[in-house]
Amino acid sequence: MDPMLLLSTEKLPQGPDWLYEIKLDGYRALAINTGGRVQLRSRNDNDFSTRYAPITAALRGLPEETVIDGEVVALDEEGRPSFHLLQNFPTSRAHLAFFVFDVLIWQSRDVTGETLEQRRRLLEKHVLMRLAEPIYYSPELKANLADLVHSVRLQGLEGLVAKRRSSRYESGRRSGAWHKMRVNRGQEAANSSRSPTR
Repeated sequence: MDPMLLLSTEKLPQGPDWLYEIKLDGYRALAINTGGRVQLRSRNDNDFSTRYAPITAALRGLPEETVIDGEVVALDEEGRPSFHLLQNFPTSRAHLAFFVFDVLIWQSRDVTGETLEQRRRLLEKHVLMRLAEPIYYSPELKANLADLVHSVRLQGLEGLVAKRRSSRYESGRRSGAWHKMRVNRGQEAANSSRSPTR
């Protein structure tokens, strides 16, 4: 199963039908617990399980026969995602984290046909409380878009993501139900060659 993809845009959609999240500067990955074995797989289906062993160990609380979507991130001393630190892990002294933002399968039940809001409620109620640090939830940012863009710019974060609340999970597709926008472009050249990211 492939992760759902985001459509790059210069301007995010607005309105009550959309929710916003921070655009993280890391590696997109699916966390899978099947047959009693936990795996962390990249967007290109590379095995991250050993490379990011602290995350894999923390995912052992994931319900059986469950698949969740998220992003492997390295945080700097100020708690901001740093792709440079992630590239140099484990030699870098970064705090490794996995930010979860969706669920595809829950205890053998395919939930990709449910709405994003339904899937996030399922995550909040049945999955996240079984996981501990360094597993975190990617929360909805409840503010107007202009304020969010201003805040992201001031904090030096990479950008924002907009997702349609009613969207189904379209594995491997870039349908336009999910958008991403870069706000701070200072790292764009350095990051342009990487492929496993969100």
